[in-house]
Amino acid sequence: MKIAIVEDDINMRKSLEIAMSDYKEFEVKTFKNAKDALKGLDDSFDLVITDINMPGMDGIEFVKELNGRYEVIIMTGNATLSRAIESIHLGVKDFLLKPFDVDTLVDAIKREEVVQKVKKSVAKTKKTANDFLGSSQALKKVLAITDKASKTDASILLLGESGVGKEVFASYIHKNSPRAKKPFVAINMAAIPENLIESELFGFEKGAFTDAIEAKTGQFELANGGTLFLDEIGEMPYGVQAKLLRALQEKEVRRLGSSKAIKIDIRVISATNANLDEKIKNGEFREDLYYRLNTIPLNIPPLRERKDEILEIAEAMIAQNCQKYGFDVKTLSPEAKSELLSYNWPGNIRELLSVVERSVILSENNEIQKDELFLDVRK
Repeated sequence: MKIAIVEDDINMRKSLEIAMSDYKEFEVKTFKNAKDALKGLDDSFDLVITDINMPGMDGIEFVKELNGRYEVIIMTGNATLSRAIESIHLGVKDFLLKPFDVDTLVDAIKREEVVQKVKKSVAKTKKTANDFLGSSQALKKVLAITDKASKTDASILLLGESGVGKEVFASYIHKNSPRAKKPFVAINMAAIPENLIESELFGFEKGAFTDAIEAKTGQFELANGGTLFLDEIGEMPYGVQAKLLRALQEKEVRRLGSSKAIKIDIRVISATNANLDEKIKNGEFREDLYYRLNTIPLNIPPLRERKDEILEIAEAMIAQNCQKYGFDVKTLSPEAKSELLSYNWPGNIRELLSVVERSVILSENNEIQKDELFLDVRK
């Protein structure tokens, strides 16, 4: 963390400089007045600690000039305490009443460090619901291929264990494709009763079957111009697979109960955690459909092969959940971090998100402990 200390009293300034030199995690630069600080501050600084009474430009005017670009801690004596309190409306959230010891200063800095970390995490998670929170080498490798594939109209087959984020990848591909401004429609084959999948995909006309009291638009039509994401494609009934293949080849669909062909222009992304080669051998999946869907296969690695992402995702989601439930800022204890890193995550990111949310809700204090993750019962 890079810190600027602005103090006109040379003895105080030097004392702070010497005291802070014992803390290697902090990089400190001092300035003798506000004007020098304004010239020397750049985007590399994380925090400004400033006195109130200074010649030329006092601390309040200095904070106004900073205009919210940096978090600020005010140093003040009793004589200037009322003025320091005025700075609250400028965004100052912490004050150090002179004289103070170095431990008090370090505690204030560490409080600010936690707040900044949470702010960054929340900003990251707010950016878009489907952004990737991690940055492991394994993820970067897959994203390099994903970025190339996104720019084309080729069919993509996402492969990976349950919970690795296949729908997140599908949405990312759509958002970075030429079809980004058109609909993104997702349908999970495993979540729909077998006898309803065909009508869900292709729609139906009024009277097509007993319960068809009005016409319904199918997912293909809803996705027209955009992207249709077929999740758990391996669960699609064999009979429906032939109709899907025909729709993709002829670029048209027919609603149940209608002979009228409806032209479609869509990109198909499909996903599965099943072994489709095995299903083809067993006569459960059509080989011709497999090749139609599998122009570009993308293998998404499980979370246990993306260890670098675990704490990144956990900390970002802790911040998001604290905000969601109105809790004070919470962090992970060192033991809790070790526990997260040593766990195998069979449920992948979906399981991690569940564990994090529960720990935020059930933890007693603002530091989440190892036993509050409840991972021991899962091992």
